[in-house]
Amino acid sequence: MDARLNFSTGPDAPKAFKYMMSAGQALKDMPVPATTQELVALRVSQINGCAVCIDMHTKEAAAAGETSVRLNLVAAWREATVFTEAERAALELAEEGTRIADAAGGVSDEVWAYAAKHYDEEQLTALVVLISFMNLANRVNVITRQPAGNYEAGQFH
Repeated sequence: MDARLNFSTGPDAPKAFKYMMSAGQALKDMPVPATTQELVALRVSQINGCAVCIDMHTKEAAAAGETSVRLNLVAAWREATVFTEAERAALELAEEGTRIADAAGGVSDEVWAYAAKHYDEEQLTALVVLISFMNLANRVNVITRQPAGNYEAGQFH
């Protein structure tokens, strides 16, 4: 499959893509564990069907030491016993924050309270920004049909 757009060509695309990637990189420094960030990014990408982001975040998580069992169970995290309560809260927040149209009212008070039980305000801010950023990245990549499979861990660092 060929991408509809190449973000490394043209007068404006490389600059916009550079800023977007810089924002993504800045998120990695936020006060949420790296493994939780990768699990959230992966789950949002699964929901949105973003193959290139699934490829990226699966490989980044594995490079950071995440196990294949946990990575394979992210899509079914509710039924899996391998995630901590904090990770489950982050994954639930990611799902409701991504499926806003499906949830009619957005993120429910119950899901927010569950997340707030495990994360402080700074960490909640980081999760909200990460979820929002991943939805942006997923949409850019899905709309332009960016191909998956060739990502190498650390490629954008």
